[in-house]
Amino acid sequence: MQSTDLGNKESGKIWHRKPSPATREGIIVNIIHTTSDYLPKILRFLNVAFDSSGDCLIAGDHQGNIYVFDLPGNRFNLVQRTAQACTALAFNLHRKSEFLVALADYSIKCFDTVTKELVSWMRGHESAVSSISVHASGRYAISTSSDTAQLWDLDTFQRKRKLNILQSVGIQKVFFLPLSNTILSCFKDNSVFAWECDTLRCKYQLPAQPESSSISYKVFAVTRDGRVLAAGGKSNHLHLWCLEAKQLLRVIQMPAKVRAIRHLEFLPDSFDAGSNQVLGVLSQDGIMRFINIQTCKLLFEVGSLDEGISSAVISPHGRYIASVMENGSLNIYSVQALTQEINKPPPPLVKVIEDLPKSKLTSGDLKMKVTSGRARRPARSRENQIQTRILKHDLADGFENKENELSGGLNKKRLQILLKGYGEYPTKYRMFIWRSLLQLPENHTAFSSLLDKGVHTAFLSLQKKYPIRSRKLLRVLQRTLSALAHWSAIFSETPYLPLLAFPFVKLFQNNQLICFEVVATLIINWCQHWFEYFPNPPINILAMIENVLAFHDQELLQHFIDHDVTSQLYAWPLLETVFSEVLTREEWLKLFDHVFSNHPSFLLTTVVAYNVCSRAPLLHCNLRDDFEYFFHHRNNLDISVVIREVYHLMDTTPPDIHPERTLSVFVALTKGQYPVFNQYPKFIVDYQTQERERIRKDELDYLRERQAVENMQAEVDQQRVEDEAWYQKQELLRKAEETRREMLLQEEEKMMHQRQKLAAVRRELKVKEMHLQDAARRRFLKLQQDQQEMELRRLNDEIERKNLTRSQGTIAKEMREDADAYRRKVDGEERLFHRLIETDQMQNRDTQKIIKENLAKAEQACLDTDWRIQALHKQRQDDLQRNECYQEMAKLLRKNRRKETEVLNAMLGKEVKKWEEAEEKDFRLNLEREASALSDACRRSFLEQEIHDALEDAAQPRDAVSLNQRQAQCPHAEGPDLLERVRTLRRRLAARARTHSRCQIPPLVAT
Repeated sequence: MQSTDLGNKESGKIWHRKPSPATREGIIVNIIHTTSDYLPKILRFLNVAFDSSGDCLIAGDHQGNIYVFDLPGNRFNLVQRTAQACTALAFNLHRKSEFLVALADYSIKCFDTVTKELVSWMRGHESAVSSISVHASGRYAISTSSDTAQLWDLDTFQRKRKLNILQSVGIQKVFFLPLSNTILSCFKDNSVFAWECDTLRCKYQLPAQPESSSISYKVFAVTRDGRVLAAGGKSNHLHLWCLEAKQLLRVIQMPAKVRAIRHLEFLPDSFDAGSNQVLGVLSQDGIMRFINIQTCKLLFEVGSLDEGISSAVISPHGRYIASVMENGSLNIYSVQALTQEINKPPPPLVKVIEDLPKSKLTSGDLKMKVTSGRARRPARSRENQIQTRILKHDLADGFENKENELSGGLNKKRLQILLKGYGEYPTKYRMFIWRSLLQLPENHTAFSSLLDKGVHTAFLSLQKKYPIRSRKLLRVLQRTLSALAHWSAIFSETPYLPLLAFPFVKLFQNNQLICFEVVATLIINWCQHWFEYFPNPPINILAMIENVLAFHDQELLQHFIDHDVTSQLYAWPLLETVFSEVLTREEWLKLFDHVFSNHPSFLLTTVVAYNVCSRAPLLHCNLRDDFEYFFHHRNNLDISVVIREVYHLMDTTPPDIHPERTLSVFVALTKGQYPVFNQYPKFIVDYQTQERERIRKDELDYLRERQAVENMQAEVDQQRVEDEAWYQKQELLRKAEETRREMLLQEEEKMMHQRQKLAAVRRELKVKEMHLQDAARRRFLKLQQDQQEMELRRLNDEIERKNLTRSQGTIAKEMREDADAYRRKVDGEERLFHRLIETDQMQNRDTQKIIKENLAKAEQACLDTDWRIQALHKQRQDDLQRNECYQEMAKLLRKNRRKETEVLNAMLGKEVKKWEEAEEKDFRLNLEREASALSDACRRSFLEQEIHDALEDAAQPRDAVSLNQRQAQCPHAEGPDLLERVRTLRRRLAARARTHSRCQIPPLVAT
């Protein structure tokens, strides 16, 4: 087991020698993070998450350091320091370089692993975020805390919905179901609800648990197909729910040493079509046990009592397990090493029964013979009876099995059954199965002879037309295409051959022989009749596709016809690229599992099925550019649905239009030497040779036109310089705009701080004012009390003075009564005044509280409005820049169009001259032919007349004249007249030819 200490390094290698995990432990590497202080301490990892590919993972420690680990590249990088512990991570967003991290301050931040910059900051939780679930599309996320769950839009980073619940009912977990649009919410009262993501409408609720096995749910896990939910808690029981039937499937009891379940995770397998059968159960003792939920057998364990696991995550493709240990380190396990004993290949299906040596056979031995006819039973002895099993051999089955038997002990029929059951072949054995299905001969000598001929001249400039970044991939593609061109001359003239061969070259770039033979087998079998109309597309093949489409979807075909969309647009782009442009790597491999396992007509039917499954978006397309874009780019289409539709079309297509009627069955390449490929019009290749000779002769014309081209090149260079200057100017403007934007942001931040200070000063002044009013009231009250006491003392002095002067008791009594009444009056007024003061103070406190709340709301609204204004301003600037770019591109396109029009007019003028010269020569040839025919007629009539005269002379010898006299008379009689007629005819035909050429109007070229 290798161990890596990150220390203070920001990047480096994960391991320094090739890992070889042991079968028992399966650990690839152990990663720790220690400080380089005088007393080093371990920084504990808290959370870990894989990306959507499963080859990269992200981990965060309790000090906020976020690391990205690239397992295939053997590299780690420090991408962020958040300075606070992370509580949850998510790394499967639709932008592959971004990740979400939930921090200890209850906020969620989005960072970019490439630029290492903050993308967005999301707030809204009032307690720690325990989990983050991301939608299958990567565009939505759900963050869950103990009191609420919030749905976020990851395109705008705005909160869409918030789930509020009572404090008495807490939330356990809210998450998306894999590969669906359903949200599952699990609460602490064991209630489980399913919601529609778009409308947040409740779809269903799982029923209550059975009383015999009731547990408090704490952890949950769902299979990849979203059909089975596993739930556990503080018990050794596991509940498996069927979400389709909404009922409890079974209850699994873990071993007695398991008292509580801390984490659940299904182990993905590309061979189970999403219905995961292996479940990882992390218990309280720190050991993660992997069990089969169907057979309830323990398969293997990860962790131990000494080195317990705190949490674990499994990669989406099921190759790695990343676990955070209780000691704070990070362990990465190899699932292949852990399951090596379980996933041993099955024993061979073919068993050979060997005969015993003749020396060991005796007369008393039992003899059994396996025949194809009637079974012969051995003779039974009288002493004991021997039971025998009769083996019958079916001739028909044997012949069929012989046809379906492939190399490597495989059977084609069984592979087809396996493929229909699971949808695709295992990734580990796919290449082996393909080689067996295609029956590749592996002719090393023949292939070496093709490679020895070197790079074909047709592919010397391949990089200019197809700029491939990888030099190795370009070299392999060039060699494969050259070998095909040397094998058959037609492939040097095929323009779409690089598109056809590129996906196979990329797949088999480490084995050029297999790559060549796979492409050659594909051309011989699945590209039958493609080259009969060369250099045009295979019209016969496209007609078959159109007939099948017309039978199964007449409406879609009529829509194509209405918008002038032919099969060369909706079928040929898919065929010439073998679907590599419209499918991802995994989808393409899955499709060709079925293509190589079926009749060659399967590929043509796939084109029809792709159009039928995409009928909804195609019926909404009205422009030709939209159709071209659709069939040259990837679309949101499930390849499994397309494959099912292909099988349906293969079964329901009538035999008279079925492509299987025209295409032959599969034929493998011959052993030793490759077969001759001549299924193309040979005169095309000869014509190409003649064209090359003509091109050589036109080189002189090219030299004369070179000066004009150089002038045009100078204009292009000048335009390029102007474009570069314009782009530099735009870059300077952009930088100036960014500087101004930063200055505005700084000014806004200063204004915000000043507003906050002003609000604080206002609050302090309000408090001081209230204190001054309270002190003034107290002084006024004390003054009134002093005045009242002085009045009482004055009255008492007056009473005493009157008592001295008067002796009557009635006067003193009246004075005392008046004083008592006045004192009671003063006490009542004081009580009323105190009550008024208390009421005023309570009103001031309430008013102050309301003012503070309104001020906080106003500040929050101001902040939100400022943020929206900034976002709108940024969008407006982006729109302006995009508009300017579009206008500049439109100007360039118009200028290029004018230049192309000029070149086209020049070419058309030259073509018109050539046609006029050809017509004049043809006319002269006709004149010569007519003159020659007239001469022949005259000569023939002259000979006939001579013969007739000779016969008459023979009949009348007396009146005959000699032949010499006749010959002497003929030149003088008929000869001059005949020659004169021929000359007259020639003059008349020449005059007619001149008149015809003079009256002919040259065609006009539209500009």
